Amino acid sequence: MSDAVVVTDIERAPADLVDRLGGYGVATVHEALDRVGYLGPRFRPVHPASIAGPAVTALCWPGDNLMIHAAVEQCRPGDVLVVTTTSPSTDGMFGELLATSLQARGVRGAVIDAGARDVAELREMGFPVWSTAVSAQGTVKSTAGSVNVPVVLGGQRVCPGDAVVADEDGVLCVPRADVARAIEGARARVENEAASREAFRAGELGLDRYGMREKLAGLGVRYLSAAEYARERRS
Repeated sequence: MSDAVVVTDIERAPADLVDRLGGYGVATVHEALDRVGYLGPRFRPVHPASIAGPAVTALCWPGDNLMIHAAVEQCRPGDVLVVTTTSPSTDGMFGELLATSLQARGVRGAVIDAGARDVAELREMGFPVWSTAVSAQGTVKSTAGSVNVPVVLGGQRVCPGDAVVADEDGVLCVPRADVARAIEGARARVENEAASREAFRAGELGLDRYGMREKLAGLGVRYLSAAEYARERRS
C-alpha cells in the first residue's frame, strides 16, 4: 500500500455532463463504451435507485472504516463515494450514520467493495448504496488508508473525479476524459434502440433486423421439420 494520504483538491468530471450521462443508465453507457468500465455483478443496490456523480475514493483496511470518515469531509454535493479495501472484506463498513453524514453534504450515494448494513434505515432515508455484501459485522477505526487515490473495484480502475453511474443493473465507471464520448455514444445507441423497438412492435424479428439468419447459416445451423429431425435421429 502507498503512503497514507488524503488528496483534497481533485478535479471532477463536469457536473452537467455527468448528469446527462446518468440519464442513459448503466447498460446503455456500458455498450456505448464497447463494454468497458462495468464493476461486475457482485455490486448490488441495497434498494432500487439510480445515480451518477464524480467519484471520491477511499482505500481502507478490511474491517476498518476510518478512511470512510476521512473521505466524507472531501465530498461535495453531487459526488459519489467509492470505497474499497486493501484485501477482500465483507464486514459492514457502511451504514445509516455515515449515510446521514453524506446525505447532509449532498452526496448522491455510495459504492463499497465490502459490506453495508442498516439496510432498512438506508431504504427509509432514501440513500442509495451499492455493496458486495450485506453484513451486521461491525468495524474498527484504527488503521490509516488513503482518500482520493486511484483504486480498483471489480477489476476496474476508478480515479478520483471519474464519473460513476449506478442503477439496478450495477455500477459503471467512466474515466473523466471519456465522459463526453460516452454521452455521444449512448445518445446514438438510444436512437438506434428506439428504431429497433418500433420495428419489433411492428412484428419484425431480430433475426432479420440484425442479419442473424446469414450468421446462423454460416455457422451450419439447419432448419428441419419435426419429421425430418426424427428421421435423422433414427438413422
